[in-house]
Amino acid sequence: MTKIFTHDDLIRYVYEETTTEENRLIEKSLAVDSALLEQCQELHRIKEQLDGSMMSPSEKTINTILEYSKGFNLHPVKD
Repeated sequence: MTKIFTHDDLIRYVYEETTTEENRLIEKSLAVDSALLEQCQELHRIKEQLDGSMMSPSEKTINTILEYSKGFNLHPVKD
């Protein structure tokens, strides 16, 4: 019996959140299902684009957030 993999299963696979057994089954399915393979490749491309677009906040943004949080006394902020 062949397992049907969902979009969520593929996302977990791309983000390496699947078990060794799930990896084996997904990879077996990818070898015989071209539509599944295309979906997986597209998810890999999207992940690469998202990873490449990660940016760090500016110093001004960080300071604004820290100043704002001081007003709530949520945690000590060192000057």
